[in-house]
Amino acid sequence: MRIVFSGGGTGGHFYPLIAVAEAIEDICRARTLLEPELFYMGPAPFDPAALLEHDIAYLPSSAGKIRRYRSVLNALGFFQVFGGIVRATLQLFRVYPDVVFSTGGYAAFPTLYAARILQIPVVIYDADAAPGRVSLWSSRFARWIALAHPDAALKFPERVRGRIARVGHPIRKEIISPAREGGHEFLKLDQQVPTIFIMGGSQGAQAINDAVLDTLPALVAEYNVVHQAGSANLEGSGKVASVVLKDVRGSERYKVFGLLNTLALRMTAGITSLVIARAGSGTIFEVASWGIPSILVPIPQDVSHDQIENAFSYARSGAAVVIEQRNLTPHLLLSEVKRIMDDPALQKSMSAAAKEYARPEAAKKVATALLEIVIAHEPV
Repeated sequence: MRIVFSGGGTGGHFYPLIAVAEAIEDICRARTLLEPELFYMGPAPFDPAALLEHDIAYLPSSAGKIRRYRSVLNALGFFQVFGGIVRATLQLFRVYPDVVFSTGGYAAFPTLYAARILQIPVVIYDADAAPGRVSLWSSRFARWIALAHPDAALKFPERVRGRIARVGHPIRKEIISPAREGGHEFLKLDQQVPTIFIMGGSQGAQAINDAVLDTLPALVAEYNVVHQAGSANLEGSGKVASVVLKDVRGSERYKVFGLLNTLALRMTAGITSLVIARAGSGTIFEVASWGIPSILVPIPQDVSHDQIENAFSYARSGAAVVIEQRNLTPHLLLSEVKRIMDDPALQKSMSAAAKEYARPEAAKKVATALLEIVIAHEPV
C-alpha cells in the first residue's frame, strides 16, 4: 500500500500534506490497519524534518514554472516542465502507488501528469478561494476534489462538480489546539489586558509591520501586542519599536519575534483576542480553528492572485474584516482594532463564525478518502 504526496514548495502547499499524513497514521491505528508507505515527490521539501518525523520518503522531482505573463523565462520553464514529467513518470512507475494526493501548485504538475499517463488514481486539494491552474487542469481526471473555501467550487467546470467536497483546510495537530493556560507567563505579558497577535509569515509582511509600529504607543496603552515580524524583519522592527516606545508607559506589553515556534504559537493563540494577518489560506484556517476574530490585510492582486478572494470569502462568514493594503493606514488599523475590541458582542459573533468556518476534520476526511482508494486496490 503506497501513497504519493505532491504539492508546491511553500508552507501553504506542504503542511496540509503533513496534516493528512498525521490523519492517516491516526486512522490506521484506530482501525488496526497496516499503514501505507508514504512518499513526497517534488522539489526540495519546505520542511524536511517533517518528512522524517512521519517516515515519508522523499523522491526528488524538478518542476519548471510557466508564468502568467510573457517572459523569455517561459522557454526555460517549458524544458524544465518536460524534464520534470519524464523524471516523475520514471519515479512514479518504480513506486507505482495506489493513489497520488496533490495540494496543487506548479511543482505538483509533473507528478500529476505522470499519474495520468500511468493511470494512477488522483485526489486533489486546493486551499484557495480562486483555485490554481494546476488544480483546475487536474480536476478533469481526479477521483475526488477537496476544497477549503465555499466559493471555490463555482470556479471549476460543471462536469466535475459532482466530485467536489468542501472539507476545510487540513491543519497539523500540534497547532490546531491553542494552549489555554500559561501563555501570559510564557510570553511575560500583562494578564490584566487583552492580547493582539500580529501574525506575519516566515518573511513577515512589511506593510502590516509599518502600520503596527506606527500605532504601537496607542496599542500598548490598552493591549498586549505579540508581533511576529518575520525573520528578515526582526532586527529592523525591534529597533524601530525601541525608539517608538521609549519612555512609553506599557512598553513591556510589546513582544516582537521573527518566527514563533510551535509551542510559542500555541501559547500566543491561547491568550489572543484579535489576530491581524495576511490572507493565505493556511493562516485563515489556523485562525478560524482557534475561533479568534481577525483583521486581514491581503497581499495586493498584482502580487498574489488568491489572497484578495481568500480574505473576502472568509469575511463574508462574519469572522473577519478586511483592510486592503492600499487603504491600510495606522489610523484605520487602530480604528478597526478598537471597534472590535470595544464590542464584546461583536467579538463573540466573529468567534462563533470562525469556528463554524473552520471545519477541523478536514485532514481526517481527506485521509479517509485516500485510504478507501488504497484498500480498494489491495488484492483480495
